[in-house]
Amino acid sequence: MRRKPAREWALDILLQYEQNQSYSNLLLNQALQKSGLDARDKRLVTELVYGCIQRLNTLDWILNQLVKKGLSALKPWVRQALRLGLYQLMYLDRIPERAAVNETVHLAKKRGHQGIANLVNGVLRRYLREKEKWTFPASTDSTKELALAYSHPEWLVKRWVQVYGLETAIAMMQANLRPARVSVRVNRLKIDRDRFMALWREKEAGEVVPSDLSPDGVIIERGGNPAHSSLFAQGLCTIQDESSMLVARALAPKPGMRILDACAAPGGKSTHLAELMDNDGSVLACDIHPHKMELIRSNVNRLGIQMIETRQIDVRKLAEEPDKQGYFDAILLDAPCSGLGVIRRKPDIKWSKEAEEIDSLVQLQKELLESVAKLLRTGGVLLYSTCTIEPRENQEQVEQFLQAHPDFIPDRHLPDYLPPVVQQKSMTGEGWVQIFPHHFESDGFFIARLIKQA
Repeated sequence: MRRKPAREWALDILLQYEQNQSYSNLLLNQALQKSGLDARDKRLVTELVYGCIQRLNTLDWILNQLVKKGLSALKPWVRQALRLGLYQLMYLDRIPERAAVNETVHLAKKRGHQGIANLVNGVLRRYLREKEKWTFPASTDSTKELALAYSHPEWLVKRWVQVYGLETAIAMMQANLRPARVSVRVNRLKIDRDRFMALWREKEAGEVVPSDLSPDGVIIERGGNPAHSSLFAQGLCTIQDESSMLVARALAPKPGMRILDACAAPGGKSTHLAELMDNDGSVLACDIHPHKMELIRSNVNRLGIQMIETRQIDVRKLAEEPDKQGYFDAILLDAPCSGLGVIRRKPDIKWSKEAEEIDSLVQLQKELLESVAKLLRTGGVLLYSTCTIEPRENQEQVEQFLQAHPDFIPDRHLPDYLPPVVQQKSMTGEGWVQIFPHHFESDGFFIARLIKQA
């Protein structure tokens, strides 16, 4: 049976993404696993899918001026085909213009008829004739121009410029458009980092370098998807972003401790805590979603960890259980958040979120903090983290919690638990650190360490 070419796979994934409002990363992974494409074509599909979603507003703004009745008048698959073609012409220098046009026209003819192929050909060739019109200033005070130049929604651009200033806002947007690095956390219960890197080079014929952010981290520069590797199957590593690896380290768990991971799925941080504790003690990994509990258990079993107990429960309900109040030595609350720090990894986030949604998330985070505070023993550590860069969910959330809970204080010793480079490069405050996507080419992350006093 003839295999679908890379661009056709990309078109189908983008169509499913638009029609079903599905997560692009899940659709992409599922499609690539069954595609039968070679590594080079898989990279092209990934580039096209993520690129078209990352640059959605810029592509649509141009296409709406090139298509007579606008994009909304076209069938969904024709819209996606035009985006595919225009993305290649605008952003992929290594693909010749003629090839980008011809392949897209061929795809349109195969999927539709000659009339649609002519439309696609006319639109893309008109862009090439007039492409000098479609350039944007690299630096401007206009929110609309910034949004189009760096392909972010206007409300988000306005917010970031207001909070962090123009230079930082542009640096974050530029970082969000660069490909995410692939990193893994080595399972220190089974292997050390140097031995893991040697095995990766031997077994996967790939290249790896140690992470500067985490002594447990390894950057996969070449060698395929780690999730499909024999080393992953053997439980020697976990796929995790470098910023995320800092969270368990910042909590500084010790063997024998009783720890609660309040919003644990899919279990990356729970298992990291257990590894740092030498599989000695207890971690209660909770999550509200039933379907996510199997993800946690699967990770726990693969890594060979015995000390993690899983429980499907809303931690606000757990706080009502008398035997759990004041029970835990340390609590990790990796709170549900807007996810604005992981846009480069999940580009659909910036188009699916609205400014108003953050208000409801802030309220939920407040309720979760209130609940876990009751579960922590005196002298214990509460670590609050998010993968966002919105102050209302981060610094301001922690400040309000501390004002309402005088028995908690920020831990000034947080830098002692993190690599010196984090203190040097990121934004810091008393007991907290905010990492931006451009600081280390990792996810944007917030970490606060609080101590419960008598």
